[in-house]
Amino acid sequence: MFSRQLGRAGRRLARQTYTTPRCQQGPWTSRVAMAPGRGLQRRAYSASGEAASTGQSSGAGGLFRKAATYAAVGAAFSAIGAAAAWKTLTAHGLGFYSDEESLLRFNASEVDDEARRIEETINKHPLVAELRSRPGFTESRPHMKMPAQYSGRSLTGGALIGPGKIPVPAFCWTEAGGKSFVSVVYVGDNLCGHPGIIHGGLLATMLDEGLAWCCFGALPHNIGVTAFLNINYRKPAPAGSFLVLRAETTKVEGRKAWVKGHIELLAEPGETPTVLTEAEALYVSPKYAAMMPRIH
Repeated sequence: MFSRQLGRAGRRLARQTYTTPRCQQGPWTSRVAMAPGRGLQRRAYSASGEAASTGQSSGAGGLFRKAATYAAVGAAFSAIGAAAAWKTLTAHGLGFYSDEESLLRFNASEVDDEARRIEETINKHPLVAELRSRPGFTESRPHMKMPAQYSGRSLTGGALIGPGKIPVPAFCWTEAGGKSFVSVVYVGDNLCGHPGIIHGGLLATMLDEGLAWCCFGALPHNIGVTAFLNINYRKPAPAGSFLVLRAETTKVEGRKAWVKGHIELLAEPGETPTVLTEAEALYVSPKYAAMMPRIH
């Protein structure tokens, strides 16, 4: 709304500027005359009243220049308005948050004891310490980058978050350039397909989202939509488990990125992780990607 108001103000300013009578803009005036058989003609006269030039082409050129000026001024004011609106929204918690800000927006101790224990377990695990020491990796909590108005309508950032489901938003690490990705999350007992077994649809959702986050940095405008997703379920995923999602971008061609990955149980040092699901996917950056909000 704010950006549209500034855009309209810019266009009004342009109209006021370029509809001023020509006699007030300098030593030249212009008159429009009707010539038999030739339609409208613009004739320019000097201050002394002598004709300077005649012809339809000058009129058309002037109209074109005016139209171009209107468009340029309107676009400039619209851009300024959009930037100001984005800053205002962010200041009121309505814009998307940065990677650094996302790490500060969830306080498990303010939720309940379950969330606090889960958060402490993740933070103390050797894998997490190793990921935080890797050069070229950025840590974030993507679901905490969403404003409330967005997360409230999000499946993974809203409906699936909470006690007994995903009590603590996932921790994620993304390699620069969209090369690879790792996330760690806990899934509770209330997201089952069969008793004690995490629903396969939830695992598919996690893979779709995680593999997409992996390749965003390799795509134009850092965003893509799913074109293809193939999943192989290897073993049942027990409810009440810490899960690790690993992904790697295998190929990039223009607006397309191919990614592979899997979900495994969080293993202790020296243990071989149990792979639960494997997936391959293709993501495409849409032509309108520049207009889409960036979450990750």
